[in-house]
Amino acid sequence: MACEALPRQGDWTDEEYLWLTDRCRRLIEFTDGYVEELPMPTSSHQAVLAFLYRLLHGYLEPRGGVAMFAALRLRIREGKFREPDLLVLRDREDERYQDRYWLGADLVAEVVSPDRPARDLVEKRVDYAEAGIPEYWIVDPRDETVTILELADGAFVEHGVFTRGDVGASPSFDGLSLDVGALFDAAKNP
Repeated sequence: MACEALPRQGDWTDEEYLWLTDRCRRLIEFTDGYVEELPMPTSSHQAVLAFLYRLLHGYLEPRGGVAMFAALRLRIREGKFREPDLLVLRDREDERYQDRYWLGADLVAEVVSPDRPARDLVEKRVDYAEAGIPEYWIVDPRDETVTILELADGAFVEHGVFTRGDVGASPSFDGLSLDVGALFDAAKNP
């Protein structure tokens, strides 16, 4: 598909979005015919992401689960795809675990992007609730907080907001906890 043959904003289909993201090296999300190119991550963003991945992978692997990091597409519903920073499934054999894109997750995590924080704080909160994802972690380097949300009656409620000196515990993964100070120290010392 040549650039001049690409659809106009508002006219993209799921398959056209998937075709584009199969061929480019950027993070691109899709909502109801519109594509949005996400900013390139910074070193500190990637350091936080690496810390979280090691934590989640270490917790999940011996239990048969799986953690993956961006760029991996997550289908919210027909017409909407996100590319979470981290995606988690309790069971590697879960039918939602697909190669091209996942059909759901048990936990997603986002590191807040400074270009448009509302994307991670508000919009994705609604999207992940729509997808029925039970747990959402929002890591905000601006104020060094980790907000852990859990799904209740179709919407996320705060399980807790954790800062330096706190250990945030998952409400749905028994024994999974996060030292918030160590997380943000990793961003300063990648």
